[in-house]
Amino acid sequence: MKDFAISDHPGVAAQLARLEQLSVPQGRLGLEIIEGLLARLGNPERRLPPVFHVAGTNGKGSTCTYLRMMLEAQGLVVHSATKPHLVRYNERIRLAGRLIEDDLLADLLAEVLDANDAGEDLGPSFFEVTTAAIFLAFSRIPADVCVIEVGLGGRLDATNVIPNPVATGIATLGIDHEGFLLRPEEGAPEAPLARIAWEKGGIVRPGAPMVTLDYPAVAEEQIAALTAKAGAPWIRRGRDWFAEIGERIEYRDSQGPLSLPLPTLAGRHQAENAALAVALIRHQSAVAVSPEAMAQGIRAARWPARLQRLGDGPLTGLVKGRAVWLDGGHNPDAGLAIARHFADAPPFHLITGMLANKDPSAIIAPLAGKLLSLSVVPAPGHDAHRPEDFAPFTALPAQPFDDVEQALRALPAEGDVLIAGSLYLAGDVLRRNLEFPD
Repeated sequence: MKDFAISDHPGVAAQLARLEQLSVPQGRLGLEIIEGLLARLGNPERRLPPVFHVAGTNGKGSTCTYLRMMLEAQGLVVHSATKPHLVRYNERIRLAGRLIEDDLLADLLAEVLDANDAGEDLGPSFFEVTTAAIFLAFSRIPADVCVIEVGLGGRLDATNVIPNPVATGIATLGIDHEGFLLRPEEGAPEAPLARIAWEKGGIVRPGAPMVTLDYPAVAEEQIAALTAKAGAPWIRRGRDWFAEIGERIEYRDSQGPLSLPLPTLAGRHQAENAALAVALIRHQSAVAVSPEAMAQGIRAARWPARLQRLGDGPLTGLVKGRAVWLDGGHNPDAGLAIARHFADAPPFHLITGMLANKDPSAIIAPLAGKLLSLSVVPAPGHDAHRPEDFAPFTALPAQPFDDVEQALRALPAEGDVLIAGSLYLAGDVLRRNLEFPD
């Protein structure tokens, strides 16, 4: 199963097999299918606890994790939905702080798929079935608040049927998923970053504050227009809230200043994501979170395959004594974030496996001068770039290997290691190293 993971639970495995059979006609877009599917299920999206809804090119998953951890540190019961999964499909749905149990997951997926089969086939996608199952679970199990990550884009993402979020947020904006987000469409802006902002900003809702970072003017013009049209307050970094990142996060807004700790997650960009989560909490009125809980949540947050230093395991044992870092980044913004993190580090080895529809320069170009070697492996289950695709962007020879284990065994005796370029590759690495996200 390419995207769906494999389960050793018979009930979940049976429903994942049904999901694998779904096919979506090329070019089919819109919210009509998810709306029709949810109608057959009694519209659970209208009965959710208060919702934070977060979009972005990079950083939205981390922002959602900071939100969840700060809310839980306050003692609140939190449901959360993030994507994609890395190893187990269950990672997409967290109920009251815990990954969904297999029996309940199997029942929910069966209910959604059976609802589709009970009438005319609506032709739902994997993502639409998953979203419907999430809404069913969140509507039935009591919680104080929900944190929901947008999947792809925003305007036409299956999650964008939530009627009344308490706040919406947008993390980093950059160019990714060009085939979907930059396709020709009447009325859409032509400039690529403006189009991305238009798509992500499509989660705006009347009256719900939209909290953002600061972006280039071409993107901010779109967000300004969308929020004005919807009658939604736009809470923008650099105007309505501020965060200076140094030894701590020095945050301030109209409610006053906060001095918060840096995350344990690596990278300056993680402090930026944490600050965005703080701004989201501070600019809504459904739940209250103390500064102490914010600080505790920031420090407690963990998010796999985002500049994650791997622990002891079968893979890292192949290069004992050396740090092995893992990052699922696959676009230019992610490459720049990785480069900032390693700016002062000694040169290291890169093992990469990138989907064929991604920019092959995205990771290696920002790391120019930092790489000791370049190893190219497949992106498990997907069409991937060949070693020669990287040649125009680096003077290093791109050495091909069948998998990460083979690439690690072939490395010279010195130098740390970064494995990056695809979340599919990251999931395979975590599985092989026996580090399963929980």
